[in-house]
Amino acid sequence: MGTPTLFIANRNYSSWSLRPWVLMRELGIAFEETLVPFGSHGEPNAFRAFSPTGKVPCLVDGDTVVWDSLAITEYLAEVEPAVWPTDRSTRAWARCAAAEMHSGFPTVRDICTMNCGLRVRIDTFPEALRSEWQRIDTLWNEGLSRFGGPFLAGARFTAADAFYAPVAFRAQTYGPPLSSQAREYVDRLLALPSMREWYDAALQEPWREEAHEAEVRRAGTWLQDLRQVRGPD
Repeated sequence: MGTPTLFIANRNYSSWSLRPWVLMRELGIAFEETLVPFGSHGEPNAFRAFSPTGKVPCLVDGDTVVWDSLAITEYLAEVEPAVWPTDRSTRAWARCAAAEMHSGFPTVRDICTMNCGLRVRIDTFPEALRSEWQRIDTLWNEGLSRFGGPFLAGARFTAADAFYAPVAFRAQTYGPPLSSQAREYVDRLLALPSMREWYDAALQEPWREEAHEAEVRRAGTWLQDLRQVRGPD
């Protein structure tokens, strides 16, 4: 693998883009970044210029195109063993945790969409949402207790943490009920230099994408908008 290009969308919104981005940053895997905003230049199919699904993230490594965050993770793991834990049993747990995030938690995704720059009070907290946050809390506590922390699968950051990095931003935005150990894990992720870099850049983005803004308006009451540059009305 040479120096691949990772295509991402708005940092403020794109939870899927964050996963491989933060993984590569934390593990020191070299890559070039190309950010294409949602609805770029009024072209709804702008992502299809580089991604066969018209979605992000998408990793382009020479003639190889990898267009899914989990597939990108496994592609990286073929040349960088640190993507996953060394121990087979721990690696199996970490893969299960990442896969559960990749395919699960539909209510969290629907109601608590990622919007890094906002702080929101959820007006109605349905049981399905509460249940999914409780499952996230349980999973985090299991990993931290079982493998000794400070990360989900032990002493170092792995793909398991990368897949829950967007959840840390969601927890910061919506303030769901979490145990003390889970809250400390959120704070630990948010304090990572790579996460600070992503967050600071997200606050500076000038773009607003109405579909994503509308999702957060449905979630509840906006308490703060910390984004520094206002998008067009």
